[in-house]
Amino acid sequence: MPAETEIVTRLRAAGCVFAEDEARLLVEASDDDSELDRLVARRAAGEPLEYVLGWAEFAGLRIRVLPGVFVPRRRTELLATEAARLATVAVLAGHDGRAGAAARDAAVSAPVVVDLCCGTGAIGAAVMDAAGPVHLVAADLDPIAVQAARMNLEPQGGLVFEGDLYDALPVELRARIDVLAVNAPYVPSEAIAMMPPEARDHEARLALDGGDDGLDVHRRVAASARSWLAPGGSVLIETSERQAPVARALFEAGGLATRILHDADADATVVIGVRDPVG
Repeated sequence: MPAETEIVTRLRAAGCVFAEDEARLLVEASDDDSELDRLVARRAAGEPLEYVLGWAEFAGLRIRVLPGVFVPRRRTELLATEAARLATVAVLAGHDGRAGAAARDAAVSAPVVVDLCCGTGAIGAAVMDAAGPVHLVAADLDPIAVQAARMNLEPQGGLVFEGDLYDALPVELRARIDVLAVNAPYVPSEAIAMMPPEARDHEARLALDGGDDGLDVHRRVAASARSWLAPGGSVLIETSERQAPVARALFEAGGLATRILHDADADATVVIGVRDPVG
């Protein structure tokens, strides 16, 4: 097997910033010299490391990744952590005393968490890992993403559907979602060309392109979010710090109380909308 230092040199020459860490992971992923050479060649050619390995690390979990699917970003852990916190609150509350709780279908006794625009299902997986018993539903328009999400979520009891935003969800979830976590595309169309080639050239444009100002999908999510949330339920959507005030206004116009969560160290921003618990 080639020395790890040789692999590091090869990866550095290809422009890999974290060549030492990547070399170690590629060696660990290989059973023999020929497989290692294939993996190193793929990475040196510019293929994202996560595609080469077949997984990405997210919120302490290894998330299965397929070529072409959106690779979960570390910044999105802020959204996942807050979604898990809100789901935990719902688990502990047990819906006791919540307006409308008596009208719930008995088949849906655990808090309902939806991972919309789910990609690999990383957010849903993190919530299930951290929050305890939840009824997890995920959906995405990209069939490759749906395939990856099913690998990550179905073994844990999650349900994954293919379709366009709310159209993909079972109708019985309307007005019953406790936590709606959304990582919709928010890169303005003209900025796609400036993205790193690993994203621009390999990930589905569907998962990146948010339209002229990056908020096309956010508008559609905000317009219908209230009708899908349970009383007191929350929607969380990732955006940029610059876009956050506009995104916040969209959810306020949709009838939700809003706040912005920001982590400067992670360069992460999440807009949160909450439905009134009494209506």
